[in-house]
Amino acid sequence: MGRDTLLTATIGDQGTLRKLLLVLGGSLFIAAAAKVTVPMWPVPVTLQTLAILLVGFSMGSRLGAATVIVYLAQGAMGLPVFTPTTLPGIAGLIGPTGGFLVGFVGLAWLAGFAAERGLAKGVVSTAAVALAASALLYIPGVLWPMALAGGMGLEAGWIGREASFYWSAFVAPFLLGDVLKAAIAALVVTGAWMALKKRA
Repeated sequence: MGRDTLLTATIGDQGTLRKLLLVLGGSLFIAAAAKVTVPMWPVPVTLQTLAILLVGFSMGSRLGAATVIVYLAQGAMGLPVFTPTTLPGIAGLIGPTGGFLVGFVGLAWLAGFAAERGLAKGVVSTAAVALAASALLYIPGVLWPMALAGGMGLEAGWIGREASFYWSAFVAPFLLGDVLKAAIAALVVTGAWMALKKRA
């Protein structure tokens, strides 16, 4: 299996039509996961980022990123694909969580990049990649409301605040959920590789 992704290991090379269908299917998978809210402490979380990690690990960097771009385009067009707390349509991309939404492209790409280099087949290595990619997601997630949105002329109560506000509102409440989702992604991906090895 070498440095294959789960996708290439299961169905081999894909033609253009199959790639388009896979990207569309992946975007719908992310949309469905975004609607699933899990009660947690200190705040409920959705399965959106878990789905994006799984798409990246399974489909690779380019197809994974393309899938998220299609998902974001669906949301920008007004389709109900974002989480219940995200503003609908283009407002979601320029609202308080806009940095995270755009950062999802990088999240999928990084997971896929790691998978293509054989770094996402063991539980520990996959969990480490998922945690690192999830941590990097906070850079655009916080940079957008803290600095970029105001620089683009947007005005709102969540723009240009002090760092402690972004830590308590945009970062700290979601760290535990990110750790759990990284662990789940690692278990799913590793389990899929083990199943493929048994089948071979």
